[in-house]
Formats: sequence, C-alpha cells, structure tokens
Amino acid sequence: MLFFTCTIVGQGVVSRKNANSFVTMDGIVVEQFDSLYTDENKFNLDNIIFKVGSSFKYSYEYMSPANEKYLFRLVYDSWQFVDATKIDSSTVKNVTIKVLNGNPMAIGIPNYSQTNLRYQLDVMKSSTISGVIENKKNVWMHPPRDRFFEILEINPFPYIKAPYEIGNKWEWSLSIGDLWSDGRWMNWNGIIENFYTYEITDKKTILTELGNVECFVVESEAKSRIGRTSLTAYFSPVYGFVRLHYVNIDGSKTNLELIEYQEGD
Repeated sequence: MLFFTCTIVGQGVVSRKNANSFVTMDGIVVEQFDSLYTDENKFNLDNIIFKVGSSFKYSYEYMSPANEKYLFRLVYDSWQFVDATKIDSSTVKNVTIKVLNGNPMAIGIPNYSQTNLRYQLDVMKSSTISGVIENKKNVWMHPPRDRFFEILEINPFPYIKAPYEIGNKWEWSLSIGDLWSDGRWMNWNGIIENFYTYEITDKKTILTELGNVECFVVESEAKSRIGRTSLTAYFSPVYGFVRLHYVNIDGSKTNLELIEYQEGD
C-alpha cells in the first residue's frame, strides 16, 4: 500500500513512498526512514491491522499443570491466582490493546521503530505501553506482560513472516533477564538466551467471537538453558493475532482469544 503524503523541508519534498526502506534489527524486519522524514506517525501510516485508534480486547485463561482453570486477581502491588469459578471485583477478566497515535515511546527511546500499543487490564486504572511491528515483510508483537502476563515474556512472541504460505519457516532469538523470573512458574539467575523457531503449518477458518475468521496457524517453540516453551498462534490479515495458545515453562498453559475489535482511522 503506497501513501503519497509528504513533508516539506526547505525547498525539498520528502515523499512518503520514497522515504522508507527495510532493515533487519535483532532478527526482525523494520522500516527505515530518511532523516528528513519526521512524521511521528511514520511507523503507523501504512498499517493495515494496527491502525491508530484500533483496539483489540482479549479474554484469557490459565490452565495449571494439573489442568485446573484459573484467572488472576490484583492484590495491592502484586497478584494471585484465583479459581475461575470464584472471581470477584478485583479479578482481571480481560486485557485491551489499543493502538496509540504518534510515537510516545520515542521520548525515552529516540530510535523506537514500532507502532505504540497501550495494554490495559480491565480492573486497573494504570496501563503499560509497548509495541508492534507491522509491515509487508512481517508482523511481530509484544504480548501483554503486566502482573501475571509476565509469564509470556519467556514464551515465543506472536510473530508471522512473509510469505504467508504453509511451510514457511524462520528463526529468532532474544536475551531475557531474571526480572521476569517468578517462583509461580520458574526462578532463574542472570540472562537466558531464548532461541525461537517458527513455521506456518496450516490455513484454516476458525469460529471466534467475531464470527468465522480465516487464519494462518503459526507453530513456534523457544529453547533456553532453563527449558522450552511454545506458542500456537492464529493470525488473521484483518484482525491480527486472534488466538494465542501458550505452553509455559512449567507445563501450564495460557490461552488468549480476541473477543472484541474496533477499527481505528
């Protein structure tokens, strides 16, 4: 998709369609722009899924190694698991991801080259910001990672790489600190290096809260010195990652499913 908006600098014009190229950073393909092109929405303009103002509401569930279903509740600055049949007003039931205007993350990280996302737990007033990379080469997204969702940091991240064809395979790696360790799944000391493998294994239509949605199925695995995790992701070119089924480091499972979607600008 080409855009022809432009920025006028002195006597010159920097065209949107000529301003960007693609580079690989940390194993993921991102857009790179001429220094004269300063639009704060430059990483958002050609998004098809993650348009500014769009929101994605997910339900979730945690299945213990004994296959017992839990959600989690907030307890002051911490959290605890709660039986899914005994929820109360402090229980988190869903997380909403909203695409932000501009690039607020660039205030602290000047070269931040992602579309900014706000992650909001339904019972919390505060929220967190992270990002997604969407372009014609790949779509890669930070999962929620507040409170219980810290468990997802050591699992494969939602990620699909072109061409969107069954049999396409790719790899990635990421260093993860012990900030994300937790005795409720696993403690470790120091840095671990996660090595990821991904493959598009199927294309199918699944029934969701949004109706029947055609998805590519991406199977992925992460390996490190502390063990293995995996993710089966269902990716829609319209709605993004509509279903995420994780197997965690301790054999428990976390499932997220898109239940509401609102398109932005």
